[in-house]
Amino acid sequence: MMAGEMENREGGMVQKLDQKLPVANEYLLLSGGVREGVVDLDLDELNVYARGTDYDMDFTLLVPALKLHDRNQPVTLDMRHSALCHSWLSLRLFDEGTISKWKDCCTIVDHINGATNYFFSPTKVADWFYDSISIVLSEIQKKPQRGMPKVEKVEKNGTIISIILGVGSSRMLYDIVPVVSFKGWPAVAQSWLMENHFWDGKITEEEVISGFYLVPACSYKGKKDNEWRLSFARSEVQLKKCISSSLMQAYQACKAIIIKLLSRPKAISPYHLRSMMLWACDRLPANYLAQEDYAAHFLLGLIDDLQHCLVNKMCPNYFIPQCNMLEHLSEETVMLHARKLSSVRSDPAEHLRTAIEHVKAANRLTLELQRRGSTTSIPSPQSDGGDPNQPDDRLAKKLQQLVTENPGKSISVFINPDDVTRPHFRIDDKFF
Repeated sequence: MMAGEMENREGGMVQKLDQKLPVANEYLLLSGGVREGVVDLDLDELNVYARGTDYDMDFTLLVPALKLHDRNQPVTLDMRHSALCHSWLSLRLFDEGTISKWKDCCTIVDHINGATNYFFSPTKVADWFYDSISIVLSEIQKKPQRGMPKVEKVEKNGTIISIILGVGSSRMLYDIVPVVSFKGWPAVAQSWLMENHFWDGKITEEEVISGFYLVPACSYKGKKDNEWRLSFARSEVQLKKCISSSLMQAYQACKAIIIKLLSRPKAISPYHLRSMMLWACDRLPANYLAQEDYAAHFLLGLIDDLQHCLVNKMCPNYFIPQCNMLEHLSEETVMLHARKLSSVRSDPAEHLRTAIEHVKAANRLTLELQRRGSTTSIPSPQSDGGDPNQPDDRLAKKLQQLVTENPGKSISVFINPDDVTRPHFRIDDKFF
């Protein structure tokens, strides 16, 4: 039994426990864990796992607790108490059966007029989901089947359940997230559809706006028990198809550099970087972004744009631009990370080589563990042979050449984008 089949079996068994989950459910499996920024969730609540030491491959699985795909279903997104990009979810218009089934996962508000409102609680749903998965995994482990992945670790990280499965000699990390799934598009993001975007003509609007989620994460001043965050993970999967391989390579390299450098105190997450990349795609001409040998230019541009966003405490959500994802940062945190980024920008090639060496060290450890564990090991997707999502030292060499040949210049893809015949430099030696 493969790991994906095990996840389906788990979902079916959780549904049978108390019939809470939809019978015909639709999971979304994303390549990369929550720590990699595939979903906008709060990383400060997650335990630290190291690739190579703790796992070899990572995924995020979105599991709808409520599936609101029927146009006739009542939906009450209550944004009166929330920051932008967040909402409470009221069940007051649902039928008695639904309310009764989920009452223990709701916070209850009694109004002066005698009416009672039930708000679907992300923290209570996450607690219920973790308890249910733990029961199911315990039952599975009592009756192991041939070929079934071995459960090596199950942990609750905030509202996320992290499971590490042993598959042969490889270890797979699944970050499982209970969500609320919607068809269609939220009114708060309607204005975004009126703008021109880089994906226009490449994929249809119907593909982009096929649905959205509420994920269990609150704003910095929000009420954790009630507030959900809007997520457009399904749309981002579609948009990724339209991003050039050179820009994706630059994004992966930039993420490898900053993911640890800027992790404490918490300020910039990989999801912020992903949003900046999508904004860059909207700003830049398609023929410029299609340049196959411009990965180094794109990387320097991402670093410059990240610095700009930090210093101005401004990173708009791509789908809801009026939501600034960095407005909560303190001046002290901003300046600390700005100094770190300046250090990176002064010698990006060296920082990239360091990130590459960390990846290679993790790969070597993985291969060594595989050799010890089995003579018929499954090849790790993180092997030195060349995962396209990992930075390579050719990019570091190109970076070194650009920086050496253009001292004091900020090599930014976000400056003068109308001229696509040559690299674009900001002549000013200041980076912000």
